[in-house]
Amino acid sequence: MKIEICISPCPNDTFMFHALLNGFIDTGDLELDVKFADIEKLNENIIAGSCAVSKFSYAVLPLIYDKYRVLASGSALGRGNGPLLVGRADLNKEDMQGLKVAVPGRYTTANLLMDRMFPEVTDTPEYLFSDIAGAVESGEADAGVLIHEGRFTYHNHGLKLIADLGLEWEVYCGMPLPLGGIAVLRDLPYEVQQELSVLLRQSIGFALENPSESYDWIKSYAQEMEDEVIEQHINLFVNRYSLNIGDEGIDAVKRLLGHHIPEKKWDTLFI
Repeated sequence: MKIEICISPCPNDTFMFHALLNGFIDTGDLELDVKFADIEKLNENIIAGSCAVSKFSYAVLPLIYDKYRVLASGSALGRGNGPLLVGRADLNKEDMQGLKVAVPGRYTTANLLMDRMFPEVTDTPEYLFSDIAGAVESGEADAGVLIHEGRFTYHNHGLKLIADLGLEWEVYCGMPLPLGGIAVLRDLPYEVQQELSVLLRQSIGFALENPSESYDWIKSYAQEMEDEVIEQHINLFVNRYSLNIGDEGIDAVKRLLGHHIPEKKWDTLFI
């Protein structure tokens, strides 16, 4: 059975999927092809139902739960790993009203957090995530919300941290922050859905035990090529929740999105 897997080229995704997509894990009768896209493009595609297995931002889960389940493995979820709101040196949290804040896509969890934490900000143009720091540095935007590798390199653009949106979330509710996960079409045979969840967990386990095996593949796709940034990225976004989201992780997703998803749907949402 041939299945297309859609992920981002960011180091945490390529790290987790490397073994699965490069022959280090026995996939049996499953033939897996990979397609890479920016997270917002992935969100748009999954809303349209155009990919069988896909990375997605948890913010779009209320729009896809009838079509997709979420794999228990593969999530970017944790503490201290949230999006960063950055801007020029003279800006503070109290100065945000009326400013133009660049966001990495309408459907991203970063944008959802910005809406919740700074409701006074209404001018939020969408940018490719890797272009946001440059847009703020040039004055095209007053501030920006950084995700992925950009959160490690904004100092290079002379920018200042205004707010850590993940920390704001943790202070608000005391729970880890759900950023993104891996979804699988409900229309696929249930045993195939289960197999994909197991295979991805095996792939992540292999990567954690053999980190050097995936390095060249990861680096060929990474936006930021510095070894230190790639390592920081993986260490931050791949953790115990990536292997298995567990009850605590699911509770965090419910806290973020529960009022948008009927309670009865949660019982069949994760696999």
